[in-house]
Amino acid sequence: MNWLIHDYRESDLAAVVHLIDTTAELGQESVFSLAECIGALTSRQPAVVAVHQGVPIGAALACVAGERAWVMRIAISSAWRGRGLASALLVELERRLVAARVGRIAYVLPEEDLLGEGLLNAGYTRRPAVAYFEKVEPLHGPSASLLEDLGGRFLPSDLWAKVAGMEAEKDLIERRVVLPLAQPERAARHGVRPPRAIALFGPPGTGKTTFARGIASKLGWPFVELLPSRLADEGNLAAALRDAFARIAELERVLVFIDEVEEIAPVRTEPAQPGGMHGVTNELLKLIPGFREGDERLLVCATNSVRSLDPAFLRPGRFDYLIPIGTPDTAARAAIWSRYTDGRADVDVAVLVAASELFTPADIEHAARIAAQAAFERDLEEVGAGAGDSRALGASTEDYLAAIAQCRPTVTPGMIDQFGADITAHARF
Repeated sequence: MNWLIHDYRESDLAAVVHLIDTTAELGQESVFSLAECIGALTSRQPAVVAVHQGVPIGAALACVAGERAWVMRIAISSAWRGRGLASALLVELERRLVAARVGRIAYVLPEEDLLGEGLLNAGYTRRPAVAYFEKVEPLHGPSASLLEDLGGRFLPSDLWAKVAGMEAEKDLIERRVVLPLAQPERAARHGVRPPRAIALFGPPGTGKTTFARGIASKLGWPFVELLPSRLADEGNLAAALRDAFARIAELERVLVFIDEVEEIAPVRTEPAQPGGMHGVTNELLKLIPGFREGDERLLVCATNSVRSLDPAFLRPGRFDYLIPIGTPDTAARAAIWSRYTDGRADVDVAVLVAASELFTPADIEHAARIAAQAAFERDLEEVGAGAGDSRALGASTEDYLAAIAQCRPTVTPGMIDQFGADITAHARF
């Protein structure tokens, strides 16, 4: 990604008008006239602008009428077409519209063009008779308030697509979890029952939370995370769990995520210890069957230590799949590094892959951030010394290798051995 996207500012008016005016002949037309677009901009309707090296290269604007918003125009400079900028602008514009409590987002095309396929991929539905695309943003009114009380939210629609590397795990989760939930009628014709609860296990930092968020994003369901530590602050953890699940049951569809679930479902000891977790585990075991009765609900639990979970908690009647999420292999690390290096030809990704064995996605992200900061500081020093922009912008292979050397991998060889044993003993998919 070589651009930054920000909210429209008054100083952007001339540049955005120029973009709209000059791109109309490139197939980026709209049923809204240039005058209507200018009117929306000057009246501060929602709009976002993409810039590259300070120069506006794209814009997206909308107008809001009640609970419906109309995307008036997405204008992209010709040099930046086909590089994902239109999708990025649309995602950012949608975030502003959802925050404004918009319930339906519509886009009317003057005729069929390439943008139609992109809208379908972004979750819009084509209505018959005209090229009219509409996207419904659910949960307004009482349901929205309930979701807010639970700390839940709708996530950006592109999170699943942004899961880099880990293709084997991503493919497995898509086939076993996402597709049956997204197409329940087709699944039912083949006797497939969509899952209601899954557990992700593996070493820390391997992306379990990222996968949970990605599933919610792909399905378009609200994401509610239950934090054991926060529930414990209410005094009675078992009662807090019971109350949270009762409120969740009022939502029509939801993905509930519990990280570090071993904190509330550890192996029970006999006899039960006073003040121990025995009662909390029992309460959770009773809550899961009721949760599973909903057609559009999914419970995703994550743990770094599957062997510490109570065996009754993991049995098939409660969890449909126990899916291992390990450290990225060579191909996955290459994909992750390519994402953070933005596919630049001057960075030797193969060298970075070899130097980052056992690195988790989180470790790679941390190393990439250190390298980027080093390049940024060097650039500032050179500008201060009067060197101008003589060097290429961005971190070099050497910057990334230096950052890797500074990082301590989260996962040790011993953890990998334990993870392999856990796969043999517990995995079910």
